[in-house]
Amino acid sequence: MTGIRVKKKVSEAFTLEADFSLGAGITALIGPAGAGKTLLLEMVAGLATPDEGRILLDDAILFDGQARVDLPLVRRGCGYVSQTDSLFPHRTLRQNLEFAARRFPRLERHRRVAEAIEQFTLAESAALRPAEADAAERLRCSIARALIGGPGLLLADDAGIDGALFDLIRTHFRGPILMAARELDLACTAASEMALFDRGHIVQRGTPRIVLDQPATVEAARLAGYENLWQGTIATLDRAANLSRLEFGGFSLTVPYLPGHLRGDRVWVAIRAAAVRPRRADSPPAPNVIPAELVRVAGRAQSVRLEFAGPIVAELSLSQFAALGDNKSWLVEFPGESLRVIP
Repeated sequence: MTGIRVKKKVSEAFTLEADFSLGAGITALIGPAGAGKTLLLEMVAGLATPDEGRILLDDAILFDGQARVDLPLVRRGCGYVSQTDSLFPHRTLRQNLEFAARRFPRLERHRRVAEAIEQFTLAESAALRPAEADAAERLRCSIARALIGGPGLLLADDAGIDGALFDLIRTHFRGPILMAARELDLACTAASEMALFDRGHIVQRGTPRIVLDQPATVEAARLAGYENLWQGTIATLDRAANLSRLEFGGFSLTVPYLPGHLRGDRVWVAIRAAAVRPRRADSPPAPNVIPAELVRVAGRAQSVRLEFAGPIVAELSLSQFAALGDNKSWLVEFPGESLRVIP
């Protein structure tokens, strides 16, 4: 079993507390800067010490606060790829790998270094110092260095590893990986499990699709990228029609029947900006369509962000926005299948 249960008080306002197990796949810690992701990885690696708790790797105890066990970094069997470039600047890439493999006998060390250079395509840059290599070569070398000793766990701290590089890592390393990132897309591409992490706590965890499609709390919805969140009141519950009507002050929405609720209950509704559909005022009627006042248009590289009073946020592709033309009056549609109700 590989499990992490730690607690560390950082300040009067911030205490990190996490309790979870790791499977054989990739677990992605997703959260904003300052959430505590790096500190959590550092405690697992042995670079920071929890106030209390227990860390197990394949049933071996790395840290136990009660038993006063705290193995040093070199004995933990963890490979660590940090957020910043940690290669020795005065050594070549090959020498960085040789240093990481120094505990092995000479022939085994040479074999491991040669194998790592081949696996991570470093043959042309192996004689370069880090400052002479490009960012991609330095990153591949950092990963190869983390794996060269045969760790039982790989820790990757928002290091710029993309989906293709994670695929390469999985070709040569089958143990668990705990990665910290801020990009939801990367977690969906690479991870088998996602943990939303904020202010030192895991807010929700599960498969990426379940976490993103079924946020359990308002905090989880925000971390999962739902730009539109409103609290409303249940006005109607119609079991026969399988419908509920929610009131939000200036507008109402129809959602599927909400079992276990009563009229007058307060619930939250979330919808992604990309799922909101702005329409011209002369569009034909449809469910969950309301008039909206456009407040701001913000251009992006591949999309356009529309901000309406409410507040309501929509995001359209460039072609979708162009198709709306020079529109003065707006309707906004909230497709029922894209609305998420949070008790």
